[in-house]
This record gives sequence, C-alpha cells and structure tokens, in this order.
Amino acid sequence: MNAALTLLAVAGAGGCGAVLRFSSEAALTRLFRGRTPAATLVINVVGSFLLGLLLSQAAARLGAPATAVLGTGLLGGFTTFSSSALQSVTLWMEHRRWAALAQALGGLVVAAAAAAAGLALGAH
Repeated sequence: MNAALTLLAVAGAGGCGAVLRFSSEAALTRLFRGRTPAATLVINVVGSFLLGLLLSQAAARLGAPATAVLGTGLLGGFTTFSSSALQSVTLWMEHRRWAALAQALGGLVVAAAAAAAGLALGAH
C-alpha cells in the first residue's frame, strides 16, 4: 500500500473509530445512567486492550500499513483520551477533586494495564 493510500485509509478508519466511539459512549452513558466519565473509562480501557492485542499480533502478520490503519486510525478514533482529560478538568473545576484525580490517574493506570494485558495475551 503506498503512502497516499495508507493516509486515506487511516483517515477513513479514524472516522469509523470516532463513529464507533460516539455510539458506544451513548449506549454506555445510558447504561451507567449519565455517568459520562465511566463510559469514557470503559471505552479507553477496551481500546487500549485492543491496541495492545493488535500490536502484539498485527505488526508481524499484517505489516506497517495495516497496523497504522487499525491502530492509529480505527482505535485512535475510538479511544477518547482528550475527552478523558476534559472530563478530569471539568470535575476539578466543579470542586470534585477526588473524582478528578481518580478520572485522570485511575483512567491512565487502568488503560495502561489493559494495553499490557493485550500485549501479553497476544504474545501467547
């Protein structure tokens, strides 16, 4: 796949990932009864796990272009770390300091653990 085609595929997959995130967040927000940070956490953890799994498997099997499309495009569009950061700041500004810290630090730690689990699972 040439560079221009890879770029277009990454962009298209990013759009698909964003739509998937939007619909997943809407469904999870209903499930968690309006707790948007909980929905964002679930999306980031799932996306991080899938990215770890993808990178442990795909790089050798699919090659760099397909890995970029799936990892950077699809899963990059799906995960929501900018939303998570904004939610953490919003909680802080609402004087919900512990919730803000839990959102910021807890989300990062859990997502990193999920990525590590995906890498470990894919290595077996």
